[in-house]
Amino acid sequence: MKNALVILGFVFTLFSFLPLIRTPLWWIRVLDFPRLHVAILLSVTTIAYVSIYGVEGTAGIAMISLWVLGVLNEVRFIYHFTPVAKVEALRTKQAKPQNAFTLMISNVRMVNKKYDKFLQLVLKEDPDMLVMNEPDDAWHEYVRQELDKRYPYTIKKPLPNTYGMLFWSKLKLHDSEIRFLVEDGIPSFHTVVEFPSGKKFDFFTVHPQPPRLMLNTETREAELLLVAKQSKKTKYPSVVAGDLNDVAWSKTTKLFKEISGMIDPRVGRGFYNTYNAYIPLFRYPLDHVFYSPEFRLVSLRRLDKFGSDHFPIAITLNYEPQHEEEQEHPVADQEDRHEANELIQEGLEKGEERNREKQEDKKPAQ
Repeated sequence: MKNALVILGFVFTLFSFLPLIRTPLWWIRVLDFPRLHVAILLSVTTIAYVSIYGVEGTAGIAMISLWVLGVLNEVRFIYHFTPVAKVEALRTKQAKPQNAFTLMISNVRMVNKKYDKFLQLVLKEDPDMLVMNEPDDAWHEYVRQELDKRYPYTIKKPLPNTYGMLFWSKLKLHDSEIRFLVEDGIPSFHTVVEFPSGKKFDFFTVHPQPPRLMLNTETREAELLLVAKQSKKTKYPSVVAGDLNDVAWSKTTKLFKEISGMIDPRVGRGFYNTYNAYIPLFRYPLDHVFYSPEFRLVSLRRLDKFGSDHFPIAITLNYEPQHEEEQEHPVADQEDRHEANELIQEGLEKGEERNREKQEDKKPAQ
């Protein structure tokens, strides 16, 4: 029993500190996700060991101190997404917001066939804009029969590779683009959205590849940071939304916020975990909405599950540029910009390599 606790303590401590290494290696980057779980398991292991065996000698004190540091290291990442932290995104004070819109984002899971249940949820929520991640042609054919009647503006790229995307809007769209920023077959959208008042904002959607077995994260980092830089350079305020396949507390997400100057409505409010809808004990915030400080939060909700492994999320924002200075937001320094440029270059090179491999795979055998 004692040896088992010691092994568990050091394994969980290793899990805590390994993600501090700046590397795109998948088996390290996946450890960004379970920081809350590691903190809990390492705390339980530490308490159990001290309760049963006590702390004896210099080696024992050093071991327990290291474990406690491992717990604190995890807590410092997830603390900001608890109600005890300072709220980052301020709520609107307008009783009747004049330039408000509701956005719903949902990874529908391509193999999920509960089209009607999803459609019922959309019709119930009736958002002004809807982002669907992972739709293929079957998903598009089913939902378009109803949604094309309700949403006059759309951007569509259904795909059979789990990276399809559909965007529906009641608000007028301008200069809409389907872009492949890093990898062929992984689209992102960009458009300019116009309110009935004539005010405009830039809207970006993304769904990069996640870290998984033998697949590192260079292209994920590059895509997110490219969008961060692009959103910062536009003449309008911006909103970025989608399944980022990254957690809210990761180094990459923090760097994304600093480069873009955007805020996260979950800071100081909660995790709003969207994945995995099937496994209550292992859930993480993978579906995100970030926005410029010209917007104020009206509401943020996680919606009911409908058959996908992701929960949908709905956010209502109000455009209030007159109050921009009241809302603190991240600011990048020279080191941040240098790091972002390096990660973008690494990701673009890896993306080119993967694109070449895909082209080689498509060539007929000689």
